[in-house]
Amino acid sequence: MEIIQIVGFGFIATFLAIVLKEQKANFAFLITLAAGAILFIFLSEKIGEILSMLQKLADNAGLNMIYVGTILKIIGIAYIAEFGSHIIRDAGQSAIAQKVELAGKVLILVLAIPIMTVIIETVIAMIP
Repeated sequence: MEIIQIVGFGFIATFLAIVLKEQKANFAFLITLAAGAILFIFLSEKIGEILSMLQKLADNAGLNMIYVGTILKIIGIAYIAEFGSHIIRDAGQSAIAQKVELAGKVLILVLAIPIMTVIIETVIAMIP
């Protein structure tokens, strides 16, 4: 099972980071950063499968791909902002991590405005 490999890798990376943190804090952070990157790369294939499945579902449902693409971008921004903020927080910079999260939220709002506009216009058109 893949989750056992992921959790095992996480435990090993955590153990190494804890051991090195006392002697070389910089190396401990690099291990944390590398472990996060390796896990992200490992999951990129699964993310690709999810995206292709969602695209097929949208095509079958006859949805406008512009909106589906926008929603996928929003999801991507949320995951990347969270991933980045956790890495930054692990480095002890929680103030910067909060700013990264705020930037992610603002970018999500910017992408969501056209979808919200279409929804509002549709609701207004339904009202006699």
